[in-house]
Amino acid sequence: MEMFKVKPVDKVLELLKEHFDGFKLSTENLLLDAAEGRVLASDIKSKIDVPQFNRSTVDGYALKAVDTFGCSESLPAFLEIIGEVNMGEETKLFIENGQCAYVPTGGMLPSGSDAVVMLEYTEKLDDITLNVLKPVSPNQNVILKGDDIKKNDILFKKGHLLKPQDIGALAAIGKSSVEVFRKPRGYIISTGDEIVSPTENLRIGQVNDINTYTMLSELKKAGANIIGHSHAKDRFEDLKHKITKILPDVDFVIISGGSSVGTKDVTVDVINSLGKPGIITHGLSVKPGKPTIVAKIGDKAIWGMPGHPVSALVILKRLVLPFLDIILKKEKQMIYKIKAVWGQNYPSNHGKEEYVMVSLTPSEEILIANPLLGKSGLISLMSKADGFVKIPANKEGLLSGEEVEIELL
Repeated sequence: MEMFKVKPVDKVLELLKEHFDGFKLSTENLLLDAAEGRVLASDIKSKIDVPQFNRSTVDGYALKAVDTFGCSESLPAFLEIIGEVNMGEETKLFIENGQCAYVPTGGMLPSGSDAVVMLEYTEKLDDITLNVLKPVSPNQNVILKGDDIKKNDILFKKGHLLKPQDIGALAAIGKSSVEVFRKPRGYIISTGDEIVSPTENLRIGQVNDINTYTMLSELKKAGANIIGHSHAKDRFEDLKHKITKILPDVDFVIISGGSSVGTKDVTVDVINSLGKPGIITHGLSVKPGKPTIVAKIGDKAIWGMPGHPVSALVILKRLVLPFLDIILKKEKQMIYKIKAVWGQNYPSNHGKEEYVMVSLTPSEEILIANPLLGKSGLISLMSKADGFVKIPANKEGLLSGEEVEIELL
């Protein structure tokens, strides 16, 4: 029985980049209302200035700032009102010295004006005379043409993950659709004679399929398109048939369970029979998740995930999601982390990276992180966890009161 030749997680991440950096996903054009959460396949350059004209940020009067210098409530500046600006229309007004014009928030500044005094700092004596009670400086209460986005600026680069606020920025420059990478297509196969679907009646000796549904939800959230899932018995022919049938239609396959070196764990043999380059690594110097398999058949990725739910989730977070970022050409991987104070002494195996599920408890102005103790097969660990902490391989544990970084689930 061949044992693991373990590699650290960082080394496996390097191998993933080496093997899949050249992966090419096709692209599609989407309307803005369907583009949130997708990854841009090309740079976005603005064809216009935003705003396209000088705009007021307040309700008030457009004027020349110099005409207000030195004014006050006791010594106001007297200006001639020559008209008003209508919202959504180009104004033809021109402001000379000693003149002003009413302008609403967002309205276009008349030519000749360089500032806006807020309405509350003025008094209208009659239809054509305004008292200004407070001085303004040039460009005060004004957004200049191109202040927000300049024409020909690169607004977003290829690989940018579009957030809701980005959709607004795209609308601002007049983009109605964008080119994005299609979602990576995946398929999940759960293995094990004891595994049954939650839709079936559970008999003694059987367990419900947990990993498929946990990973399915996490992968969808990460931007993957999981086109299906199925179950394979611990039989070489059954597992190989299911992988061979689905592989042409997907970018990656995840096999849940069957990645260790037990006599009935056939995943390695099946992958070795599928083609080249084959298994990239089998075994990680990490706890939990040691028996993980990473493989490549043609240009497709195959993952052999640990059967224990916590182990599978940790490996999904640490390796599979970064793999998706690689093939999507993402600018950066978005990992949400917070600082917390460790709540109790916790020993760890020196020489092996460890991930520990934690619960977070607010305490005055800090968060206290406590380990959720239990075996990696316990689904309750995940449902109670707020995140997990990484203990490096060169560290023998964590001490109570130590500051730690928590990756949120």
